[in-house]
Amino acid sequence: MSSNVDLNIRPDFDNLISEIANYVSSFEIKSDLALDTARNCLMDTIGCGLLALQFPACTKMLGPIVKDSKVPFGVRVPGTDYELDPVKGAFDIGCIVRWLDYNDTWLAAEWGHPSDNLGAILSVCDFISQQNIASGKASLKMRTVLESMIMAHEIQGVLALENSFNKVGLDHVVLVKVASTAIATKLMGGSIDQIKDAVSHAWVDGQSLRTYRHAPNAGTRKSWAAGDATSRAVRLSMITMLGEMGYPSVLSTPVWGFEDVLFDGKQIVLPQPLGTYVMENVLFKISFPAEFHAQTAVEAAVKLHNVVKDRINEIKLIEITTHESAIRIISKVGELNNPADRDHCLQYMVAIGLLKGNLIAEDYEDDVAEDPRIDILREKMTINEDKKYSKDYLEADKRSIANRIKISFVDGTATDEIEVEYPIGHMRRRDEGIPVLENKFKSNLAITYDEDIAKRIFELCMSQQELEETSVVDFQSLLSKKTKQL
Repeated sequence: MSSNVDLNIRPDFDNLISEIANYVSSFEIKSDLALDTARNCLMDTIGCGLLALQFPACTKMLGPIVKDSKVPFGVRVPGTDYELDPVKGAFDIGCIVRWLDYNDTWLAAEWGHPSDNLGAILSVCDFISQQNIASGKASLKMRTVLESMIMAHEIQGVLALENSFNKVGLDHVVLVKVASTAIATKLMGGSIDQIKDAVSHAWVDGQSLRTYRHAPNAGTRKSWAAGDATSRAVRLSMITMLGEMGYPSVLSTPVWGFEDVLFDGKQIVLPQPLGTYVMENVLFKISFPAEFHAQTAVEAAVKLHNVVKDRINEIKLIEITTHESAIRIISKVGELNNPADRDHCLQYMVAIGLLKGNLIAEDYEDDVAEDPRIDILREKMTINEDKKYSKDYLEADKRSIANRIKISFVDGTATDEIEVEYPIGHMRRRDEGIPVLENKFKSNLAITYDEDIAKRIFELCMSQQELEETSVVDFQSLLSKKTKQL
């Protein structure tokens, strides 16, 4: 046989793709902790989306591709009156959820925000449910949404444990696309083979660079990248359900596969069986709309506010000790050009915490950033790594996100060194954090809905059993009853 030919024997699907498909098709959710956490995650994720509707830079991205166009069985976007096709619906829900960098987080070798997948999940469930009702069938229940969230969290989070896409310059939304594609295909009635086909398309697809998350190019695309990934996932699922073939060795095939082309030849692994681990241990951003690696730094800065607020001009040095991932992602000097630049700057976020004793989404806007004291404080900051912090960040039984701050004054005095190892949204602080999360949700409802509707939504979401038994159509209808002017 000539050596100038390819051996054209179609292989079996890569094991990783098969494991994902098997999990999505057959795993039964039995963990009460995962379901309860998913309910809290749903509340928090919806609330983050409602808050984002206050920002025109976000709302300009929303609505039908062609203005005023209507579609049958249109997907509702919470807090708006839009009714969109499921692909654009996934984009819009994913966009508002991620816009303010305030939804949940998962930190490991790769980072990400598993609740980004809600864009695809809620869109597809709403679309299918309306179709079901039109054909005399029952709407899906919110239990299906919660179970889908648990599975999407698990796929994205377990893939993130030991596979670092950021180190090869790829954005973590590749994992949103993979997880959302698997779940959306199942929700559409896909067989295990169709789920494999669809997931292979998610891997073979073009993948996003991290360019828009880092200096000197940080920009607002990072706020809609997840919406883009979830919408693409829905589109790939719909294509597959039309009978489009898959690509079995998309990860492993030499030269042309994902691992060789985009992952430096390394194998992508699932280091542990897929279950409910990620949802049970997910990190909530409860106190501050800040990149998660800075959450504990901002908390430390807020604790120092009362000590330094009357001595800002006397500060000589601000020492921030952190972990390697924070240094790689959000430590930067120089001009900050836009809100997306600022909410990925450790020094900016610490400065706001010291000056104001808080940090809210509006603090990234231009009018706040014009305060000259912010850059003066940034110039006085030093950033150092604590190797133990970096090690504990990756420890499975810790996954800390530690920071500490010490401030020295020109007269030779200094503050105590304030250390915060685990943010309030961490699993180790659940009892402290959940009441704060509930209040955060209640506040976000109040800015969008009138008092009666906000109360109904809140009470529904506070009841695990009632929420699980609520139809998706009824849930979406309730959230689309917007009565306040944006």
